[in-house]
Amino acid sequence: MTFSGDFTYESRPGRVVLRPGAAVTATPGEAEHLGLSRLLVVCGGRGEAVARTVADALGDWCAGLHAEARMHVPAEVADRAVRAARAAGADGVVAVGGGSSIGLGKAIALRTGLPLIAVPSTYSGSEMTPVWGLTENGVKRTGRDPKVQPRSVVYDPELTLSLPVPLTVTSAVNALAHAVEALYAPDTSPLIALMAEEGVRAMTDALPRLAADPVDMAARGQALYGAWLCGSCLGSTTMGLHHKLCHALGGTFGLPHAETHTVVLPYVLAHNAPAIPDALTVLGRALGADDPSHALWDLAGRLGAPRSLAELGLEKGDLEKAAVQVTAQPYANPRPVTVDGVRAVLEAAYEGRPPEIPDR
Repeated sequence: MTFSGDFTYESRPGRVVLRPGAAVTATPGEAEHLGLSRLLVVCGGRGEAVARTVADALGDWCAGLHAEARMHVPAEVADRAVRAARAAGADGVVAVGGGSSIGLGKAIALRTGLPLIAVPSTYSGSEMTPVWGLTENGVKRTGRDPKVQPRSVVYDPELTLSLPVPLTVTSAVNALAHAVEALYAPDTSPLIALMAEEGVRAMTDALPRLAADPVDMAARGQALYGAWLCGSCLGSTTMGLHHKLCHALGGTFGLPHAETHTVVLPYVLAHNAPAIPDALTVLGRALGADDPSHALWDLAGRLGAPRSLAELGLEKGDLEKAAVQVTAQPYANPRPVTVDGVRAVLEAAYEGRPPEIPDR
């Protein structure tokens, strides 16, 4: 990326621990470091067994286990979790699991101001951001607030061993999306470019190794390292069309989060390509490819990830509604966001055809 000498970068406070076994061995220490002694552990139903091991490690410091996290954080789910935290007299929250669990922990932090410790089991990157999201009446709202930024993040490669290969792939591409959009964000910087390039390189190197050998601990650790870097990019910049589109497809049409990111990313990158030459140079180096959009599409397909929105259950008649919704509010994007342009992106993603870079 060309150095312009004109940027602003704001660092985010927080601690990161990354090592095998850290979920059990490091989480109590992080709670002690923060001065916390009554922690509500939150998770989803499928991750309850893992979350219980963390709760057991906390011992008397665990004020309860709340296993009701759901994708896209429905408002009623957040309301119940806030009530549970208050009823337990919690002085902090530990979110164990993927983006849904961490999102629920953030919802509690947003409403109560309680400090949050994140123990991720996927590569979503949400743990490194001050971004929160809530879904109400079929619309997903997002915002930024320092209160929801986890104070400590505990990365444990052993927690990701139970992640099936298909979800490993889509969760990793979800992380890549954060780095991709950060490279062309209006508030990007040279430091963001370095983190994004290294994050993309680390993640795309680890992914084929994980697909070939899901218990490769070195690759699992490298993928978490990549997720940390990509998530940090998301936390420090303004996201554009890709994230707005995925939020709409998930919040309004109920599409699965990581899979939607995986399908949509190559098409939005191709759409924006004429306006982002510096970002493409960085991505080309990280991916070892002349056409990063096609390289990402090819990588996901080779590893068995879904390639079309039709596969994810979107109805063709919903494309127009989604295009209108995504263009209803202004936001930063390197190319103008128009209904026709978004519709074209959605149509290509719906069919799953190879992404094509448009003329200017």
